[in-house]
Amino acid sequence: MAGPSCAGKTEVATGVAARLDAPVLTLDAYYRDLAHLPFAERAMMNFDTPEALESELLIEHLQQLVSGNAVRAPVYDFSQHVRAAETRLIRPASFIILEGLWALYWEQLRRLASLKVFVAAPDEICLARRIARDTRQRGRTAESVVEQYRRTVQPMARLYILPTMRYADLVLDGAGRLEDSIEAVLARIPARLP
Repeated sequence: MAGPSCAGKTEVATGVAARLDAPVLTLDAYYRDLAHLPFAERAMMNFDTPEALESELLIEHLQQLVSGNAVRAPVYDFSQHVRAAETRLIRPASFIILEGLWALYWEQLRRLASLKVFVAAPDEICLARRIARDTRQRGRTAESVVEQYRRTVQPMARLYILPTMRYADLVLDGAGRLEDSIEAVLARIPARLP
């Protein structure tokens, strides 16, 4: 499940996961650890390029889950821009939901997916949601969120994320009713089962 920042991917993924009793593997957990940099430098990094993620580990973990093996996914601390010491155990299941900006970016991930979903929403909705999330959950100021959105989030979404919509089997309206999006995904799953 891919799409721009705060388009609604996490909510749709969580809703679908609850209905399928499936784990969610979130790409946000795979941001590179920046503990070796001073905090001021970490805060200025561009987190909206594919290189910001440890894609090799992400792909390895998804392959392991598809093969029936549990993985220990990293936990990322967005307030400090570092990986936390703890990890999150994710067990294999009949369905695994991969959710994040670049879920459709790497060909290796697309090949592992039986259903590729893109959640789209207008910039103004994404920005408003991002301000609410980052000020509440990540200790940011509204001004810093807006500045980052205009400097990197929005231009990088246009460059990297929006073009991946062409790989989607299903495009959802992230501004629409959540339950409609969940039902649309669930309706596509039986056709994808072997």
